[in-house]
Amino acid sequence: MSAARSLPTIAFVGTGVMGHSMAGHLLDAGYPVVVFNRTREKAAGLIARGALWASSAGEAASLADVTITIVGYPADVEAVYLEPGGVIDRARAGSVVIDMTTSTPTHAVRIAAAAAARGVLALDAPVSGGDVGAREARLTIMVGGDDEAFDRVLPIFQVLGKTVTHMGGPGLGQHTKMANQIAIAGTMLSVVEALAYAKATGLDAERVLSAISAGSAGSWSMSNYGPRILAGDMAAGFYVKHFLKDLRIALSEAEAVGLELPGLDLARRLYERLADEGGQDLGTQALWGLYS
Repeated sequence: MSAARSLPTIAFVGTGVMGHSMAGHLLDAGYPVVVFNRTREKAAGLIARGALWASSAGEAASLADVTITIVGYPADVEAVYLEPGGVIDRARAGSVVIDMTTSTPTHAVRIAAAAAARGVLALDAPVSGGDVGAREARLTIMVGGDDEAFDRVLPIFQVLGKTVTHMGGPGLGQHTKMANQIAIAGTMLSVVEALAYAKATGLDAERVLSAISAGSAGSWSMSNYGPRILAGDMAAGFYVKHFLKDLRIALSEAEAVGLELPGLDLARRLYERLADEGGQDLGTQALWGLYS
């Protein structure tokens, strides 16, 4: 039996900025891949490389041993999984479904319960690393859900990312991603404000970036987004509109446990202002526009 045939068939639903690269890595690793995206053109490159096209998310799941989804919003997750004819309805008994969208912990728990009722295993596995991490297969993957399911699909996660951590039961992957987004929000504010200060005081911002990114002020966001900011590159590696969704989820979850997060609330208000000014489809580094 060939190596390709010995590997499980993967349905991949959502072939956008990150999903296209992720599905491509699975093809490169020899996995048979079935794809579905609301806009077929965004999957054309994958189809040309050998992926099979499905006419719906449910159909894709019906053809696969493992179904991976990475879509836009919690409402999209609910529709893909829980509507009649969706992933849960049509997934094979004994298969594993993995939502890699950043969604709500509540959705993750509901999906896990619905999946279990049909003999399907479910994981919530949101990722961090943006478009660069997806292209270079260096994503950080935070997983919630069943131990058996995690062990079965770990080799798949290892194709997509460098850091894969099982956080516990359903929803805990999403809670971990909220902690990640809280940290990113504060870091992005600090990067933008540091560069704004450098420019306002007459410093060479590129030299400042080079100097401070190598020291204790350095961060992934500074190293990866700082150069984009100074080059005027505001293209989305991660959309403002999706980041705003995450910040609102995080604030809601924090409120539910009685936790006040004033720094996160400030970031949310600034990103809302950016979106209101037409920046919702730009990258998160476009926060620079409020300072420049």
